[in-house]
Amino acid sequence: MVELTFLTRVDCHLCALARETVAEVAAGRDVRVTEVDIDTDDDLAAQYGWDVPVVLLNGRQHSFHRVDKDRLSRALAGLGA
Repeated sequence: MVELTFLTRVDCHLCALARETVAEVAAGRDVRVTEVDIDTDDDLAAQYGWDVPVVLLNGRQHSFHRVDKDRLSRALAGLGA
């Protein structure tokens, strides 16, 4: 199973677009998606600031600002999802 962590914040238009892409690409795959509002965690807020949305795959940063559907799909396939 691939752990996909989606870092976001409230009222982020890029996050809303990325959320749709993440949901579409993860559907039907062996992926556990966890969404985290960085503003609820001081360390994440300090680390990522305005670079949200961020997608982490198994703890490693895959993308930020924009999530490309094809690139995310290939990465998940490469991880066995």
